[in-house]
Amino acid sequence: MQLESVTVRRMTLPMLTPFTTSFGTQTHRDLLIVEAHSGGVTGYGECVALAEPLYSEETTSTCALVIQDYILPRLQGLEISHPREVSAALSPLKRNNMAKAAVEGAIWDLWAKRENQSLAQSFGGTKDAVEVGLSIGIKPTDADLIDTVGAAVDAGYKRIKIKIAPGRDLQMMRAVRAEFPDAVLMADANSAYTMADLELFQALDELDLLMVEQPLAHDDIVDHRHLQAAIRTPVCLDESIHSAEDARQAIELGSCRIINIKIGRVGGIAESLKIEQLCRQHGIDVWCGGMLETGIGRAHNVAIASLEGFTLPGDTAPSARYWAEDIIEPEVTMDDGVVAVPTAPGLGFSVKQQLLDELTVSSFSTDWC
Repeated sequence: MQLESVTVRRMTLPMLTPFTTSFGTQTHRDLLIVEAHSGGVTGYGECVALAEPLYSEETTSTCALVIQDYILPRLQGLEISHPREVSAALSPLKRNNMAKAAVEGAIWDLWAKRENQSLAQSFGGTKDAVEVGLSIGIKPTDADLIDTVGAAVDAGYKRIKIKIAPGRDLQMMRAVRAEFPDAVLMADANSAYTMADLELFQALDELDLLMVEQPLAHDDIVDHRHLQAAIRTPVCLDESIHSAEDARQAIELGSCRIINIKIGRVGGIAESLKIEQLCRQHGIDVWCGGMLETGIGRAHNVAIASLEGFTLPGDTAPSARYWAEDIIEPEVTMDDGVVAVPTAPGLGFSVKQQLLDELTVSSFSTDWC
């Protein structure tokens, strides 16, 4: 298979409700959609970078530049027999993982459609449904948070992630646990703390949390080792893991007991598969993190979460949680806390091309025919 053309679209989608973390509040999602074309078939990928370099060093704008100037030229004329070859072809380019993953994801969807396989099949997935967790941003008051958690419990989510930040942490989490003693809860710090906050995390031990996610610096695995040794709650690494090699080092050091795999953060599906296999071999729990994706990125997440090594509920909440109208049909829906894994070729969903056209604010294309 050779790529005949690639189109990259930039679009902005308003979110139904603002989403606040320790590094800021999002009211809109600025993103890129990649379309890869070959033989009359189109594959779709999504770039999960944010508009500003707050979660990682990548942004929507830098990803667009890297894709146009550095990634696509390396793929021109490349004979692709399997999507894993895309990751190998792009490996000389340092980092820029979200840009790489967006293009690789589109090619993987294209290849799966041409092979008449679902994405889950092409990844080696074994589940026909995946458990769904919900990520809740920082709320202005404990009462607001308790109301939101209560609605999530009633809706049947299998795990509830609560964002924390200095000043909105222990007291808030205690209030939620008191209200919901049996709920599966976790805290996500998005790198907002240091080892000077050890007593806080030792106090969080009393709340029987499933995990505390990325409590320390975004690029750290050494201090996380010391934190994990000092607390009972499992540490989950997110921002610190950009590759299978990062995961290997973190596991060897004892820096975590859980790893969150985000396809974009680690550079694509091929690298995600390597990390899943490594974690399975070492008994490390894995789950699929989310980046407020549209249905295209969400479909990739559901497919990867069908792998055996994904042992915990992921951030694969229904489309209606975030968007007035998603860009796929049917939209991702949840039944009793699970999402069905599509069996149709590729994404398993149809992309609303007219809506995609309406939402596009800028685009560029290559034509190699």
